[in-house]
Amino acid sequence: MARRIRPLTVERVGELPEPCGSCALWEAAGPGAPECGPATDRGALEAWISAVRSEWGECGMIVYEAGDPLGFVKYAPARFFPRASSMPSGVPDSDAVLVACLHVLADVRDVGLGKVLLQSALRDLVSRKEKVVEAYAAAETIDRERSPLMGLEFLLSQGFRVVRPHPLYPLMRLELKSLASWTDNVEAVLDAIQLPRRLGERVPAPLVNATDLRKGSE
Repeated sequence: MARRIRPLTVERVGELPEPCGSCALWEAAGPGAPECGPATDRGALEAWISAVRSEWGECGMIVYEAGDPLGFVKYAPARFFPRASSMPSGVPDSDAVLVACLHVLADVRDVGLGKVLLQSALRDLVSRKEKVVEAYAAAETIDRERSPLMGLEFLLSQGFRVVRPHPLYPLMRLELKSLASWTDNVEAVLDAIQLPRRLGERVPAPLVNATDLRKGSE
């Protein structure tokens, strides 16, 4: 089945799984741990995407298979994310683009889609002459259904380094000039990923009647 990566637009917000399709965590100022769900406002999220795309450019990517979204990543300069001002490890540098959210559906997780999404975002930023990317990491085990953050080990494996330590949410940084050595074709990698069978496509086992059970025990 065809897989595609498409920009995050206002028209595509409704295709994201909930609570992502109406989560305004980063777009609103406020204290507390970064958690998906409590701050929900579809209108505010759509207005945010429209404003950022108009002022700065593309601010996210969605990966699809046969028209179904499998995951997405959202990013923009830190000034567009008011919630970053309350993160305990401090605000991102003014020259940095912040990767705020990355989510992959649970039934297609741990096969490489997160890496593809992140690298697609980074390549987009390189093409736009951005120099630096930052992201808050989750230093401990997290509930990936409820947290927008990427894991510390994942970000380290992608070349990020810790610039502002914190026991829970260290701030990570990647200099985009380091991507000059990348040779992976993101689209080819996406096509080559072996996805597990989607939950909705699983065929139930045939029913076994009592006669069949008796025969099987003889």
